[in-house]
Amino acid sequence: MRSRGSWKIRIFIGLAIVAFAFIQRCSNRETNPYTGREQTINMSSEQEIAIGLQSVPQMIQDFGGLYPDQRLQTLVDAVGNRLVQNSLARETPYQYDFHLLADSKTINAFALPGGQCFITYALFSQLNEDQLAGVLGHEIAHVVGRHSAERIAESTFWQTLATGASVGGDMGSLVGSIGQNTLLQNGRDDELESDELGVLMMIQAGYDPNEMIEVMRILKKAAGPNRVPEFQSTHPDPENRIEKIRAAIKKYKGNRPVF
Repeated sequence: MRSRGSWKIRIFIGLAIVAFAFIQRCSNRETNPYTGREQTINMSSEQEIAIGLQSVPQMIQDFGGLYPDQRLQTLVDAVGNRLVQNSLARETPYQYDFHLLADSKTINAFALPGGQCFITYALFSQLNEDQLAGVLGHEIAHVVGRHSAERIAESTFWQTLATGASVGGDMGSLVGSIGQNTLLQNGRDDELESDELGVLMMIQAGYDPNEMIEVMRILKKAAGPNRVPEFQSTHPDPENRIEKIRAAIKKYKGNRPVF
């Protein structure tokens, strides 16, 4: 009898945790005013900015500091600011800063919540100005799309759901696996959304969006033959991205600055 009673209590607690996860997720749904997409967000823009600024020193340290040539940093700033001032990013509450990292071996670019954007010298050194605009536009788009904040909120949801499933019926591992696959798919969708919005920003700022296709080829070459399969990665296959970029160029061709 005790065993059966304990089992019922576990089921009840597990269901309560699952219900809480769904209620919290529903209460955190909102429409991004810049992309029009409904998202799960559990933090304010001010919190995003604070998280990003707090993380900057660690990111700089992890990539060997800032690149010492101020002339190149000035170019990165000029391209980034040109993209912001001629796109919807100008209307967002975020604080955009662009950092050229000293790492000469790691081909990478990324953005933190709230507007902090980074590119390594290893990638920068392979780009012309229009290609640099493609990379920075993509990263600005991640900020505008609130992708980091969305991933944080969705991860919290799936962690809570897995906890409830584990307490209620030892199903935590299965739910966690489903959540991981969902987050991977969402991550790929984020990359495609940033590619498309990056194309629009390039066009509005007067850059050649076709150069973003060459950026994809550079990234594909850097990944080499041992690239992680798309279904296991947060990034879509470069060839798939090129196809979507071409479609975005056709969609936005002739779009001029409106901000």
